[in-house]
Amino acid sequence: MPSRLPKFRNDHAVEEIRIGAREFNCIGASPPHDHPHVYINMGGKDTILCPYCATRYRHDSRLASFEANPPDSLFVDADET
Repeated sequence: MPSRLPKFRNDHAVEEIRIGAREFNCIGASPPHDHPHVYINMGGKDTILCPYCATRYRHDSRLASFEANPPDSLFVDADET
């Protein structure tokens, strides 16, 4: 597993988040309301649900690994900026 994976959040409770990564962490919502950070590997699937919060993620090959739609679904830790 790579040392740095993108983290995605669903602050706006959208039905689906499109992402460019196949391996990532779901954090649910922004801290302090986040859930345990869950590692997810989509493998060859096009969509996957977070087992903790049920956010549906859809892989979108037009996006880079650290991109999402909606764009603010990408979470960046303050200590990583």
